[in-house]
Parts: sequence; C-alpha cells; structure tokens
Amino acid sequence: MRALVIVGVLAVVALVFVVMALVKDTQGSAGLGEGCPDDWPRADVTLRDHKDVKINVYNATERRGLAANVGDDFRNRDFQVQKEANQKKQIDDVAVLRYGPKGVGSAHLLRAYFLGDAELEYDPKREDDIVDVVLGSNFQQLATITEVNQSLGDLGAPVAPPGSCPMPVDG
Repeated sequence: MRALVIVGVLAVVALVFVVMALVKDTQGSAGLGEGCPDDWPRADVTLRDHKDVKINVYNATERRGLAANVGDDFRNRDFQVQKEANQKKQIDDVAVLRYGPKGVGSAHLLRAYFLGDAELEYDPKREDDIVDVVLGSNFQQLATITEVNQSLGDLGAPVAPPGSCPMPVDG
C-alpha cells in the first residue's frame, strides 16, 4: 500500500514538472510570424496564467443561475470574470469558447477546464482578449486542478488557428 502512495506522489510530481515545462517552454516560439501574409491576424499563443485571463460566462441552458455559479467558480480560481449573463439560444455542447486572435492562449487554458470537450469558435475579426465561455446543457462541472494539469498535458501547446499566424515574441 505504501508503495502505491509513493508511486502516486511521484506521478503527480512528474505531471507538475511536465506542465511547468510546457508553460515555460522558450523554444516553442522559434520562427513565429515569419512568412505570414500581411493581412492575416497575429494570434497570441502565449499560455496565460489564470489571473491574466478575462472571461464572460454565458448560460445557454434552462438551469437558473448557472452563469453566476460557474462565474464564481472561475473567480475562485483567479480568473477575471467580466460578465455573467444568459444566452437565449440554448446549446447541447458541454461548452463553447468564443475568442479572437488575442484570446488564443487564454482559450487554450480554458479548454483544459472542460477536459478538452469545449467547442472552439475563433473569430479573426474580434479585437479584445476576452474569451466568452458559453455553458451548454451537457456541462456538469469544471475540472479539478489535477484534471486541468493533465488536460493541458494532453492538449499540448496553444497553436494559431487556421488563417492566422502566431504573434512574434518580443525578446
């Protein structure tokens, strides 16, 4: 039994190191923005820290108070919740993440909170860095921190959506 606990602890520690390596990877930006058409938007593929992510939470279900409850959950995890509201058109998905070029890295992080099950809706004309989190009828709950870390490892690094190029990194 003790051996299982030790193996479990080692697995969690290894996972934390993998996630930190992905977050702090400096080689992932090699060659960014080169050869990109001038009229394509530059996507910010930086994986943001929770405290730097701005979101709007929308309830697209019949469940009363869902946007407020999930907004509170995100606030408790240090996200910047800008707005909570109901959306008239209901959706069956777990969630839909709507974002523009400045929100690519933020949407990638948020997708991990839905274990990769959130649909992505990228709008190249959107100019803000806010991600709209639209909760659907298949939504149950946000992932735990351990599940988020595992999901981030599974999702890999953020990438620029089709029709955009990664934003060059200053440095």
